[in-house]
Amino acid sequence: MTAATRLRERLTGRPTIGVIGLGYVGLPLAVAFADSGATVIGVDADPRRVAGVNAGASFIEDVPSATLQALVTAGRLAATAEIEPLKDADAIVICVPTPLGKSREPDISFIVAAADAVATIIRTGQLVVLESTTYPGTTQEILLPRLQARGLTVGDDVFLAFSPERIDPGNQQWTLRDIPKVVGGLTPACRELVTTLYKRITARVVPVSGPQAAEMVKLFENTSRSVNIALVNEFAIMCRRLGLSVWEIVSAAATKPFGFMPFWPGPGLGGHCLPSDPYYLSWKVRLEGYEPRFITFADEINRHMPAYVVQIVADALNDRGRAVRGARVLVLGVAYKANVSDTRDSPALEIIETLIAKGARVEYHDPHVPTVTIRGAALASCTAVRPAEHDVVLILTAHDGYDWSAIVAEAPVVVDTRNATAGVSDAGRVIRL
Repeated sequence: MTAATRLRERLTGRPTIGVIGLGYVGLPLAVAFADSGATVIGVDADPRRVAGVNAGASFIEDVPSATLQALVTAGRLAATAEIEPLKDADAIVICVPTPLGKSREPDISFIVAAADAVATIIRTGQLVVLESTTYPGTTQEILLPRLQARGLTVGDDVFLAFSPERIDPGNQQWTLRDIPKVVGGLTPACRELVTTLYKRITARVVPVSGPQAAEMVKLFENTSRSVNIALVNEFAIMCRRLGLSVWEIVSAAATKPFGFMPFWPGPGLGGHCLPSDPYYLSWKVRLEGYEPRFITFADEINRHMPAYVVQIVADALNDRGRAVRGARVLVLGVAYKANVSDTRDSPALEIIETLIAKGARVEYHDPHVPTVTIRGAALASCTAVRPAEHDVVLILTAHDGYDWSAIVAEAPVVVDTRNATAGVSDAGRVIRL
C-alpha cells in the first residue's frame, strides 16, 4: 500500500490534523475539522491564544465559545505553542499572517518560519497545505525545497498543496462550510488528497491545476473587489459633485438582472485582505517586468477615502460656523466592517487620527471594540451614545443595534459613510458619502 493510499484512508476516517496559526482563519478551520470527527492540534506562538483555546474561550465572533468548549472537553481540539506534536498529524494546514512591510512589499516571514518548523518534524505520509494569502509561487519556492531537503519526495512520500482561505468574518449566510474550497496540489496525488481533506468540511471542492493557480485565484478574487470598490468610491465622489446620491444610483443599477454586480462606497478599505492582497500580486508581476495599472489606480482612490471623509466632516462643521479644531466629534464604529471586532487596517483609525491631528476632540463608540490605540495612546469606547453632546456624529461602521432615528433626531449633523440612516427622516441633518 502506497503512502498516498494509506493517507487517503486516514483522511476519510478519523485523522489527526494540525493547524498552525489560530487567528481569524485558523481557529474556525480547526473547529470545523474537529467538528467533522478529526482530532485537531492547533499551534500558535501567542500564549494568550493557546490558553484561550484550551480554556474554551473564543476570541472570534464566528466561533461560539460554547462550541469551542465542547470540542476541547471532548478531547477533539487542543492548542500548543510547540510544533513537536504535529509529527503525529496526518495533515498540517498553515494559516499564518502575511502582512505588508514598511514599503508595502510582501512580508512572508511567518510562512518561512512555519515552513522551517514543519521541516523539523515532517515524516512520510503527511499532507502539508498552505492557506495564507501570498504571491503566486510561494508554495513551491518556500515549502517545497524545505520538504525535499529532508530527503522526501513530494507526491510519493509527502504531499503538498495550496488552498486559499475565503473567510468572511461576521458573514452568517456564507460560512466556512458553505463556501466552495479551491485547492491546488503539486502533483495529481497531492490534488486528490487535499480534495479529500477539505471534503470533510465543505460541500464543494474546486481543484485547479496546481498551487500557483490556487494562489492566483485568491489574489484575483480580492483584487477584483478592490478595483470595483475603488470604482464605486470614485463614483461616489462624482455623484456628490453632481448633487446625486450614489446609494440611489447603485441601488437602481442593481435591478439589472445580468451584467452588473453592486459594490458600495465606504470610508476606505479595511481588514487583512483587501488593503494587502493586491500588493502581493503587483509586487510579483513587477518582478516579471509588468506594471499592474488597475491595481495602482484602485489603490490611489481607496487610500484617498479616509482623507475625503475628513474633508466632508470639515465642510459640515464649516457650514455650521464651526472649525475642526475644538469641535466635538462622535465616531460610531471603528471595526473595519459591521458586527465584528476586527480593526485590522480599519479606515476608522486613520480618520480618527487625522481628526485629532487637526485639533478635533474625538470620542468613539463601538459595542464590539472596547479600546483602540491612536497615536500611541489608548482610547476607550464611550459607555453610551449621546449625539446631542457633540458637534457632529460620524458613522464609519454600521453595527446592528444603533437607533439611527434617535441618533439623527438628536445630533446637530450626521456624516454617514455607510448609508446606515437610509429611510430616516433627517430634516437636512444627514450628509451621506
